[in-house]
Amino acid sequence: MVGTVELPVWLLVLVLGFAGIAALDRVLVPSVRWFLRRRMERFVARLNLRLERPIQPFRLMRRQDMIVRLVHDPKVMQAVVDYAHENGVPESVAFDKARSYAREIVPAFSASVYFGFATRAARRISRLLYRVRIGRVDGRLAHIDRQATVVFVMNHRSNMDYVLVTWLVAGRSALSYAVGEWARVWPLSRLFRAMGAYFIRRSSRNTLYRRVLARYVQMVTAEGVTQALFPEGGLSLDGRVGAPRMGLLNYIVTDFDPAGRDVIFVPVGIAYDRVLEDRLLVEAAQSGVRKFRASPLSIAAFIARMLWRVVRRRFPGFGSAAVAFGAPVSLRGYLDSTDEPSTEALGARLMAEVVLTLPILSVPLVAAALAEGPVLRSELAARVEGLASQLRRAGAVMKLPPQGVPAALAEGLRTLEARGIVVDGPFGLHPPADKADLLRFYAGAVLQRLEAEEGLLQRGGHKITKHSL
Repeated sequence: MVGTVELPVWLLVLVLGFAGIAALDRVLVPSVRWFLRRRMERFVARLNLRLERPIQPFRLMRRQDMIVRLVHDPKVMQAVVDYAHENGVPESVAFDKARSYAREIVPAFSASVYFGFATRAARRISRLLYRVRIGRVDGRLAHIDRQATVVFVMNHRSNMDYVLVTWLVAGRSALSYAVGEWARVWPLSRLFRAMGAYFIRRSSRNTLYRRVLARYVQMVTAEGVTQALFPEGGLSLDGRVGAPRMGLLNYIVTDFDPAGRDVIFVPVGIAYDRVLEDRLLVEAAQSGVRKFRASPLSIAAFIARMLWRVVRRRFPGFGSAAVAFGAPVSLRGYLDSTDEPSTEALGARLMAEVVLTLPILSVPLVAAALAEGPVLRSELAARVEGLASQLRRAGAVMKLPPQGVPAALAEGLRTLEARGIVVDGPFGLHPPADKADLLRFYAGAVLQRLEAEEGLLQRGGHKITKHSL
């Protein structure tokens, strides 16, 4: 019992290594995890004191716990049984598939990443690229029930929308976004998950996947998580607010309990003097295929050129970007006031409200004036002034330079000419043949706003007039 046992040095090192790992796993790692958890709880408590809508406990759950809760939800379990029966596979196989979908969808929200890094980076990037302006903010937003779930419904002009709105809403709450397959690239995927974004397959027709996704959206809505939706389902190809897709909106409406927590939709209009992806979007519209042909190399070259200009202090920026917040729409109130409520009608109403909320900026205003046809430089001012007067009478959100329409004309025309979108010819200012679609792209939102006032706005097969709103 007291004899000496000889061991090779490598075996001794291996034994000590395993012992060290066991000590870390049993003693040190739980202690460090508890310490970090306590720090996070204190950080969130301080955040909630200044946030208009505090971070909900649901968002602070461990990701693994959230996945377990989702896959064991009774509606998901029923979806598993139905899928197994319809496809002739064992329920265990269907359950594993549902669990893989849940892992793909569920985020890993980090308050420190969202408020410590993401919002600061969003503010710096937004201010670097644009002069950011806040349009109209409806006064009723200040009186929304704190227990209600707020859903910001936005038009989708650029991938900058995520950056811009994340910063501008940071004082109200942390937003939960749905992002497409393009964001499932490392390291972007880790960052988006930490910001609370959930991944969706926009083109998937898999029934089980759709039911797992639907249940996740319904869970976060029931828990009061503030969300941001882009109902168009993709970037606008013509500069106008597109028809809504009913997917995520339908998930929210079909599970809504009028006796429970209300859902408040807030229309948000986003406008830019320059959309970063404008040429790609116009090319996609011309081809009829929503496929953007920019290569990673061309994107990197574009970013490098911009950074080089910033370093040399020769980067003028991309003009203005503006965001406006419209009148909130209560889902409970909508259902109570409508004899035959439908998700389609609600979606059409919300997108019509977004159109009315869109801010009017210099470049789109001048583009809309030029879209009427060639005009002499000396006559353009009168045309722009007349268009601006129409928009004011319509109650549009005007975010022009403080000096008024003359300054907006000078700024907008200078930008369009610098990019070759407008040239001066014998019959006046006009777009070259290969830039005509780009000019219409920027004019689209302004023309759509005027059409909305005239009662010509149509969404989802329904004619929407200003009186029906």
